[in-house]
Amino acid sequence: MIFCVVFEDAPGQDALRQRHMAAHLEFLGTCGLRVLGAGPLLENGAGRGGMWLVEAEASDAVLRMVHADPFWPTGLRKSVQILQWRQVFCEGVPV
Repeated sequence: MIFCVVFEDAPGQDALRQRHMAAHLEFLGTCGLRVLGAGPLLENGAGRGGMWLVEAEASDAVLRMVHADPFWPTGLRKSVQILQWRQVFCEGVPV
């Protein structure tokens, strides 16, 4: 299954995000789940959160991944939602 993980970040934490970014990116490449994509969510150029697309057998595996992320214990993340995602359209074509 593919899960969409949507994070809302605590406001005013850009310095905290940058301090832990290298460890966060390394983690995404070595976490043990297949990360199909990841990146920031922005509003007027400022970071508001992030989104991951993760392949996993169940949402509890994704939640464990979220909690293992170096960003998690810093207080950067204000909230997280883990939603199952099903692709129905890709590059102009229904799938």
